[in-house]
Amino acid sequence: MDSHDSRPYDLVVFGATGFTGALVAEYLAGLNGDFSWAIAGRSSSKLEEVKNRISAPSLPTIIADSADPDSLRAMVEQTRVIISTVGPYALYGTPLIMACAEAGTHYCDLTGEAQWMASVYDKATAAANETGARLVHTCGFDCIPSDMGVFFAQQTMHDLHGCYAKQVSGRMGRQKGAVSGGTVASMMLAVEQGASDPVARKALQDPYSLYPPEIAPGPDGSDQSGVRWDDKFQSWTGPFVMAAINTKVVRRSNALGSLLYGSDFRYEEATLANNRRSAIMIAVGSALALLLFVLRPTRYLLNKQLPKPGEGPSKTVRETGFFEFFIHAHHPDDSGKDVRVLVKGQRDPGYGATARMLAQAGLCLAFDDLSVEGGVWTPASAMGDALIKRLADADVTFEVLNV
Repeated sequence: MDSHDSRPYDLVVFGATGFTGALVAEYLAGLNGDFSWAIAGRSSSKLEEVKNRISAPSLPTIIADSADPDSLRAMVEQTRVIISTVGPYALYGTPLIMACAEAGTHYCDLTGEAQWMASVYDKATAAANETGARLVHTCGFDCIPSDMGVFFAQQTMHDLHGCYAKQVSGRMGRQKGAVSGGTVASMMLAVEQGASDPVARKALQDPYSLYPPEIAPGPDGSDQSGVRWDDKFQSWTGPFVMAAINTKVVRRSNALGSLLYGSDFRYEEATLANNRRSAIMIAVGSALALLLFVLRPTRYLLNKQLPKPGEGPSKTVRETGFFEFFIHAHHPDDSGKDVRVLVKGQRDPGYGATARMLAQAGLCLAFDDLSVEGGVWTPASAMGDALIKRLADADVTFEVLNV
C-alpha cells in the first residue's frame, strides 16, 4: 500500500450526482476548509452540473462506476477517505468497500442494511486489518444519534459516577422532515432479500447479527413492536422504525469496545407518543407499513408512489426540519443517579442533517488522531469523542439533561 501522504485527495465523495451526495458536496464546499477533495460518479456531465450548482467550478472530478472494479480501484487509490452515498449498498456497495479495504483507504457510508453489513464484516475484515483501512457504516441519521448518543451518555455516566450503565434506552422525540428515497429503497431490498435468503433473514432478525462471531450474544431480545408505558419518560411509546438497525449497531459498539459496558448490557429503542391513542396509531402504522412492504403487489405500488433514490425534498423542507433523540442510561445500582442525554439536530434528519453528519465523519477519518487501527467499525467505536466534537459543526449537539 502506498503512503496516504502521497495521495492527491483527502476526501472523495462517491455518488455526488445523487441527491444526498450533492448535499454532502455542497456542505463540504461551504466549509472552505484546508483539505483537498473531489467528487466522483458515473457521468461527467452530471458531475459538472453539481460543480456549477454548488459554486465550485475548480473542484476535481473522478469518473467511477460501481459496476467497473478497475474504476473503483483507481478512485480509491487517489484518496485517503471515500464518502459513499451510492445505495442500496447491498446492490452496489460491496465492490467499493472491498476496494477500500484492499487499498488501505478509509471509508464511511449511510447504509442501514444489516444483511449487507453482516456480509461485509465477513468479507472485508481481514483485508482492512492488514492495510489499516477503517471502514465505518451507518454515519447518518441511522445510526449516529443512537450510537454516538449512547457513547456520550456512557462517558457522562462514567465521568460522574465511575461506572457504566447496564441498561440504556433510546427514545425518538419530535422530528420534522421528509421520507428518504434511499431508505425506502433499502427497506424494500431488505424485505426482498429477507424473504428469499435465509442468511439475510437471520441478519435482519437476530438482535446480535452484527456482533463479532467470537463474542457470545447478550440478553437483548426483539425490538418493541407494540404499545408500552415508559416510567422513565412518563410517556406512552410505540415502535421506532430505525430501531432494527440502531440497536444492532449500538450492541456492536459495545462488543468492539471489549464489552466495556458489560456482557449483560441491554439497549432498546421506541418512539415517544403524546398519549396512548397516538402510541397505538404509531404501532398500527408501523405494522401496516411492514405488511405493505412484505406483500409483493403492494410493494410494487409503494415503489411507484414513494420517493426514489436520488429524489429529495425542497431546500425549505430540509432547512426547517429537525430531530430530537433522547438517551436514558440507568445507573446500575438503582440509586437514581441516572443520566439522560438529548441528541438534537437542525435540518431534516433524512437529508439535511444526514449529509452533514456523513461529511463530518469523513473529515474525522481523514484528519483526527483515532485510537483504532484498520477494521470494520461503528461510528462510536472508531471515532468517539473526536466525532462528538465535529458533529457540533454539523449542528448536531449532545446535551446532558436533568432526570
